[in-house]
Amino acid sequence: MDAIASPRQPVARRITVRGRVQGVGYRWFARQTAHTLGVTGWVRNMPDGCVLLEVAAPEDALARFAAELRAGPPGSHVVDVCVEARDGGEPLPDRFVVIR
Repeated sequence: MDAIASPRQPVARRITVRGRVQGVGYRWFARQTAHTLGVTGWVRNMPDGCVLLEVAAPEDALARFAAELRAGPPGSHVVDVCVEARDGGEPLPDRFVVIR
């Protein structure tokens, strides 16, 4: 029988945000929002103009985080937020950081 995950058990996600999300303070907005919601991981700008995040938190916190990412900071214009499972890779930091 499979174990049922606790709603407070952290899960890892990879989030790609597209639109006008570079040069508008989006990474710093994501950092502040993550700190408020208890989300760990990182955010960075990508060469194609999107913002990439790899994060971990309980599902309910991640849902609120994704909703805030869709709204974005003043000056941004979010077109798409794609949330998918994070498969492996480097371990995530134990706090939320901005990668430059």
